[in-house]
Amino acid sequence: MDEMEEELKCPVCGSFFREPIILPCSHNICLACARNILVQTPDTESPQSSRASGSDYDYLDLDKMSLYSEADSGYGSYGGFVSLPTTPCQKSPNGVRVFPPGPAPHPQQQQQQPPAQQAGCLLAPIPRNACITCPQCHRSLVLDERGLRGFPRNRVLEGVVERYRQGRAAALKCQLCERNPREAAIMCEQCDVLYCEPCRMRCHPPRGPLAKHRLVPPAQGRVGPGRRAAPRKTSTCAEHELENLSMYCVQCKAPVCYQCLEEGKHGTHEVKALGAVWKLHKGQLSQALNGLSDRASEAKEFLVQLRNTVQHIQENSVEFEACLVAQCDALIDALNRRKAQLLACVNKEHEHKLKVVRDQISHCTVKLRQTTGLMEYCLEVIKENDPSGFLQISDALIRRVLMTENQWGKGTLTPRMTSDFDLTLDSAPLLQTIHQLDFVQMKVPSAPMLQLEECCTENNSATLSWKQPPLSTIAVDGYILELDDGDGGHFREVYVGTETICTVDGLHYNSTYKSRVKAFNASGVGQYSKTLIMHTSHAGLPPAEMQSVAWFAFDAASAHPDIILSNDNLTVTCNSYDDRVALGGVAFSRGVHYWEMTLDRYDNHPDPAFGVARADVLKDVMLGKDDKAWAMYVDNNRSWFMHNNSHTNRTDGGITKGTTIGVLLDFTRRILIFLINDEQQGPVAFEGLEGAFYPAISLNRNVQVTLHTGLPIPDFYTPGEVDPAAHMC
Repeated sequence: MDEMEEELKCPVCGSFFREPIILPCSHNICLACARNILVQTPDTESPQSSRASGSDYDYLDLDKMSLYSEADSGYGSYGGFVSLPTTPCQKSPNGVRVFPPGPAPHPQQQQQQPPAQQAGCLLAPIPRNACITCPQCHRSLVLDERGLRGFPRNRVLEGVVERYRQGRAAALKCQLCERNPREAAIMCEQCDVLYCEPCRMRCHPPRGPLAKHRLVPPAQGRVGPGRRAAPRKTSTCAEHELENLSMYCVQCKAPVCYQCLEEGKHGTHEVKALGAVWKLHKGQLSQALNGLSDRASEAKEFLVQLRNTVQHIQENSVEFEACLVAQCDALIDALNRRKAQLLACVNKEHEHKLKVVRDQISHCTVKLRQTTGLMEYCLEVIKENDPSGFLQISDALIRRVLMTENQWGKGTLTPRMTSDFDLTLDSAPLLQTIHQLDFVQMKVPSAPMLQLEECCTENNSATLSWKQPPLSTIAVDGYILELDDGDGGHFREVYVGTETICTVDGLHYNSTYKSRVKAFNASGVGQYSKTLIMHTSHAGLPPAEMQSVAWFAFDAASAHPDIILSNDNLTVTCNSYDDRVALGGVAFSRGVHYWEMTLDRYDNHPDPAFGVARADVLKDVMLGKDDKAWAMYVDNNRSWFMHNNSHTNRTDGGITKGTTIGVLLDFTRRILIFLINDEQQGPVAFEGLEGAFYPAISLNRNVQVTLHTGLPIPDFYTPGEVDPAAHMC
């Protein structure tokens, strides 16, 4: 609760808020303090005269008005409303300079003043063109004819301050002990009395009429120490004192009454039920607090890490100094003078590292304390039962919580200094070069950092990006990227070079890969980065079907030179009368996959072939002529299955222009099936398939085919029973 105390104190006087008002910038200030920091602007420089449109903030030219001085970082006055700068100014505990009230008026002048001005400075009228500058964010605005009464009263903050002060001043003591009251152990809800254990046994026995009373812990029975929960107060309208606030104006962001809607400026505005908006804003504030709470937890862990870094720096410093002294003592007397210089260099680096880390600890500690204080304050505000008062500050608190959370952004919780000493003494040079002896870097590189926002997968390819840690100054000669086999096997090197981004093709479809990278230089190989898990599958069908679908096109790089591709590599033909092969752009090794090809042109003579193939299939013969392809070739009357130049299963039924050929590859049953116009063509074409297969086709210039991918499995086909995890992304 001590952290919350900063939220409950005025930034001007440094004391707990008294009659706080809410400025348009969402900050709070005591009403009396607001009166003290008012300044008056000339008519010619009044922002009201040059303001084009109304807004939440009215900014002033502080340089022209001399309201702010770099010399004293305080607030001045203009026009004589507040005492002139020649009068000594007071400084609040929070560093805001407050000018004292001006000299008392002459008695005759005082008699001529209205009674409201004689009552005190708080009741005195506000001079025309008066403005006020927020002591926290330094935003300035001009007051209207209502003066300080135009700012809403923060009743919720008053209630929180009162509960906090009573909680600190009072303790839950037994109310029946005659001398030296003991701490209360129980409270009777019916009697509304706090009992210690001896007094409860003596005065409130658990029998007779008292047996039906409900005993609860003291903290549960009371809201704050020493007082019961107050019933919800019914707030009344400031302009219509006899009307209760029951609606909320969305445009003005203020509670209103029914008379305001009928007679006032809110008649044409959108309004909502006060209770509904109250609950909505409470939920939004609670949701925003969840994110801020996570940042506070991370900050606490980060502080532990920084303190451990200090210890490691101390340990490494002692170890390094010992090694350095041992090397220098082994040399001849000529090294003694140089040894002192080198030790001074190490101590300087030691102090520099400690200073950087300690400064970061101090900064992060202050920020965490402020964050924790805001959290506790918001939690107290959420307990407020007055919807009108809560809604006065809910928008501001939500903005402050979100803004504070954003301040814990990237880099805030990153160490600014490492604990390692990148200093190595080179004792190889000859004696005459001792005076040139200096530290050289002989350390392996730090572990690279994977840039998750740039890493992605598409079909059977994975792109990975990484960088060196921002605090690392060790030279890097190159990087080594490693991936496993997609099935939890051993890692293998897939890239070695100086680039910091790499795309790996030819991965298994619908597989989970683990990747890591390490850096190397002349001194050796550094540690691995964190392991990144990537998926090469795209969920296409509902989870109940446990399937995936793939989108791909023909691969121009691997196709025969006579192949002609168009329509984003989805349409294929050939400029040769001989059969030429084209492969798809993805390889399948697990799961169930289905794609179709439509005949755009066919003259009833050629025999196009459709199927799957290995990456090294022959590209200048019909598909299936070698042992690298499994295909169905078909004419206008019948079809055959062919593998390794062996023809099987002749089936009636051919193709014409517009025919659709489907290919179904099922790794769960390890089979290949062909379809013509949505009907299975012949029996199962091939069984026992295992490994990686590319979609493939062979054709000549008399045939043109368009590929269709991303298709679900045909309805007639039911995949075999497999492990569901094999198809999950």
